[in-house]
Amino acid sequence: MMRLFSPRKTTMLFVIRDKSKTPLENLEPILREDIQKIWDGVPKPHAHKDTPLSEFFNVQVVALNSYEEKEELFREQVSNLRDRFQQSIAPGGLAGDRRGVVPASGFSFSSQQFWKVIKENKDLDLPAHKVMVATVRCEEIGYEKVATFTADEEWQQFEEAVQSDYVPGFGKKISSLLDRCLSEYDMEAIYFDEGVRTSKRHQLESKLLQLVNPAYQSLLGHLRTRTLEAFKESFDKAVEKEGFAVAARDSTQIFLEKFDKGSEDATIQQVNWDPSKVKDKLKRDIEAHVVSVRATKLSELCATYEGKLTKALAEPVEALLDSASEDTWPAIRKLLQRETTAAVSGLESAISTFELDEATEKELLLRLENHGRSVVESKAREEAARILIRMKDRFSTLFSRDADSMPRVWTGKEDIKAITKTARSASMKLLSTMAAIRLEEDGDNIDTTLSLALVDAARPGTTDRSIQSLDPLASSSWERVPEERTLISPVQCKSLWRQFKAETEYTVTQAIAAQEANKRNNNWLPPPWALAAMAVLGFNEFMTLLRNPFYLAVMFVVFLVGKAMWVQLDIANEFRNGFLPALLSLSTKFVPTIMNILKRLADEGAAPAAPERQRETELQPRNNSSNSNVTSAGSSSLTSSENGPEYSSPVAQ
Repeated sequence: MMRLFSPRKTTMLFVIRDKSKTPLENLEPILREDIQKIWDGVPKPHAHKDTPLSEFFNVQVVALNSYEEKEELFREQVSNLRDRFQQSIAPGGLAGDRRGVVPASGFSFSSQQFWKVIKENKDLDLPAHKVMVATVRCEEIGYEKVATFTADEEWQQFEEAVQSDYVPGFGKKISSLLDRCLSEYDMEAIYFDEGVRTSKRHQLESKLLQLVNPAYQSLLGHLRTRTLEAFKESFDKAVEKEGFAVAARDSTQIFLEKFDKGSEDATIQQVNWDPSKVKDKLKRDIEAHVVSVRATKLSELCATYEGKLTKALAEPVEALLDSASEDTWPAIRKLLQRETTAAVSGLESAISTFELDEATEKELLLRLENHGRSVVESKAREEAARILIRMKDRFSTLFSRDADSMPRVWTGKEDIKAITKTARSASMKLLSTMAAIRLEEDGDNIDTTLSLALVDAARPGTTDRSIQSLDPLASSSWERVPEERTLISPVQCKSLWRQFKAETEYTVTQAIAAQEANKRNNNWLPPPWALAAMAVLGFNEFMTLLRNPFYLAVMFVVFLVGKAMWVQLDIANEFRNGFLPALLSLSTKFVPTIMNILKRLADEGAAPAAPERQRETELQPRNNSSNSNVTSAGSSSLTSSENGPEYSSPVAQ
């Protein structure tokens, strides 16, 4: 009422009936306290939030005695109270506050203002009785229908089913349940105010749809999941038959149409819910899966062609680096270009079905090309890490074997210095080849620098003092070779060469020692002066032998026996191992050899004579035997070889 009327005091007169013996002075404070509590709980405009009750109301309390007990006094008190009402507009009367009084001429305008305020404030507009009844009753009917719907077994079954999987025909069945519920509401609320009935029907429909919406969203979620899983399975099969891009495009279109049909089947007639958000999420999931599969397929293709390229390059590059000639790196470049071109062509053909953009395709092809280079560089770095072993192997191969790859025998005729130079030059060529990666055709002077610093500088006849004073290997990088392409720096080459020479020096020394020992072993004749002295001093003895043939026959027999002993004991080979070891070995073999020869001679003397052919037949197996140690004195023969005189016998050793 504060919003309708200006502030004015209104008298509230409380009349207490059937007054008892309790004095009015005791009852009035209790009543005023209750009134004050009511005033404090009443919502007020902001302007009068702290205004006391006394500003608006004049509270008065009167008491009337019991009519049955004190009738005369009761009538008197009522008469006095009647007088107060009759004189209420007098000063000090019940309506004595005249501040809010409107003159009769302004009553019409004042009433219009009251009506305007009431229309603007709905809480002041009390509805008609039938509207109030319709509102309450329609709300009750709506609550009943919501409770009936939630308790419906068919709805509960649908609600439970959509939690686990997609339910076909969901839209039609739920629409039927909603239509039945709303029809029942219409039948029960048909006699109430139409406006209220329609409004509450909309509220009921909204509540029912709120109950159904979670199930609908769950159904769409299951539909999206099923569609996505079916898409993945179908797409994986389609990729094997068709091109990737075509399969992705066709499969996406097919399964989005299937989702549209499924969402149309789930549509509820009473509402136009838009499934576009779920469809958009399905699109994003499909696109993400396509991107994932594409990345996997491309990765597999790249890995396959990288593996093929690695296999095609690794072993040939290793073999070319091991050969280490002037044509090594040109051959590697040619091999790399040929195999990389073949691999890039194959990958380009394989990824054409993906319909990639030009930048991505170039990136993949460039990555494959870089992989080929990295394989060569990696293999070169591996070989450079064991360059010292490779150098020693090459030196050993060239130094210890001849041109026919046969083990070299140091007979004294070989030029060890020349062989050593050739082997070291080949090893230096290997070091020069492995010093840097040369996949570009820009030249360098590594070979010349190493030859000048390691081979020419080591020659005793080198007189160029500028070469000796300025070490070209005293640097950490090669001229015209970037650091990233350097495998072995000049300083490392110098250190490796020094270590290589130290570790191969022993092999050269052993070869020289073997050659000297061979020369000593093959030189059995005394010096010429000794032969001349023997001829002069032994002339008389020689003449004695000529005059007495018996001595000559005895010496011939002794020569044959000695020659047989020489062959059987293999004295020449025994003395190659040293003088003392030869004596020890011969001392253990001397007596058994003598006994064996005597036994053999005795057996041949006792045997009857046989034709020469039979004798040759018997002796032939013995010549091929490797375990016989017996020979006949008359069957020995003398042969010579490149290494010096050697003796052989028909009876094999």
